[in-house]
Amino acid sequence: MRVLIATYSDTSHLLGMVPLGWALRTAGHEVRVASQPKLTTAIESTGLTAVPVGTDHRFFEILAAGGEPQEEEFDLTEERPDRLTWEALREGYRQIVPWWWSMINKTMIDDLTAFCRWWSPDLVLWEPLTFAGPIAAKASGAAHARFLWSLDFFARMRDRFLSLMHQQPPEHREDPLALWLGARLRKLGEEFTEDVTRGHFTVDHVPPSLRLAPVPGVDSLSVRYVPYNGRAVVPSWLREPPRRPRVCVSLGISATDWYGGYIVPVQDVLDALGGIDAEIVLTLDAEQASRLHRVPDNTRVVGYVPLHALMPTCSAMINHGGPGTVFTGLAYGVPQLVLPNQFDAPALAANLAAQGAGLTVPGAEANGTRVRALLQRLLEEPSFRENAERLRQEMLGMPAPNQLVPVLEELTERHRYSTRTTAHEAVTPLPTAPSST
Repeated sequence: MRVLIATYSDTSHLLGMVPLGWALRTAGHEVRVASQPKLTTAIESTGLTAVPVGTDHRFFEILAAGGEPQEEEFDLTEERPDRLTWEALREGYRQIVPWWWSMINKTMIDDLTAFCRWWSPDLVLWEPLTFAGPIAAKASGAAHARFLWSLDFFARMRDRFLSLMHQQPPEHREDPLALWLGARLRKLGEEFTEDVTRGHFTVDHVPPSLRLAPVPGVDSLSVRYVPYNGRAVVPSWLREPPRRPRVCVSLGISATDWYGGYIVPVQDVLDALGGIDAEIVLTLDAEQASRLHRVPDNTRVVGYVPLHALMPTCSAMINHGGPGTVFTGLAYGVPQLVLPNQFDAPALAANLAAQGAGLTVPGAEANGTRVRALLQRLLEEPSFRENAERLRQEMLGMPAPNQLVPVLEELTERHRYSTRTTAHEAVTPLPTAPSST
């Protein structure tokens, strides 16, 4: 079958989808990866075939320049009851649909749809914010599925929104997301249906112990997280066993993309860790490294090192809570100190800590003294390593990407309809896929 992977231009979201892309490819299926032109080089480097579509969005550029909404930003991870009213959620959707979701999708929708109508994919896999994916799938008759990169706050908030909306009088049931998606679909001769927001089914590599509660109507398929960090070379220093506990400090790439820097005071943390009996490996790009005034004797600053090669040598890890980083650490049973800042990271860090596999403190509240004290706990208390190893075993018990391929084949056949059917002909809905979790 033909499989299209669709993502807006965010490197971290792409990397998590690559192992499944290669599993499909080695099973004999044709695979293409479509994104905005900015991501083409990153896609090419995975060995998969890139399809540049549309033009680059300007979301990160506008965000870094302080272009977010002036009112209090809507939070999809919100838990406070007074912020989960109908008025608050409606206003929130009015905010994020044009400011965030439309901005990152609108430059690629038409071109991606044209490509799909030409190439006729059987299945479109899309990351949860790339609504251009299900739009193009619906317009070309393909089955489609979300590929989650972290906790599914999107489906949970959508479920809350719809529940409150249906309690309102019909004339007040405003749905900004459905209005936006519906307008784009009608131009293609299609109508909005809820699967455009959640997929015919969802592929989830989050370990079950760390997930949110299931959302009704979301059919989930578990797949094992396979660490992939892009092109990788193992440096010579990494081939030597560490002489003392090795600690990786990795603060991710999203913060520099979104805000041009880190909220964590890197120099203060580095100074504090200089006095502990450990080897600190700090991954930092050249521009961020140039801002350092001092590098302690026990610290190695590296521009890039593949985490999947570094993690097996580490006794602990300090990170920003990015799911790819957290899951890579867990794949090798490494306890973690998470310093989260935005969106899913605080909740993922809290879930990790609740499982006893790490500790967490908000990135904005982190300082050298606090980070050093928490790191010493990770290194000295064996329960953190034991619980991280337990989560590692849970991940190993999940189906590998190659094992998921036959399930995808079956569900694709169930949900797609013939591309010979025109957009204006009625299509009989196919059965909903059963949950595999």
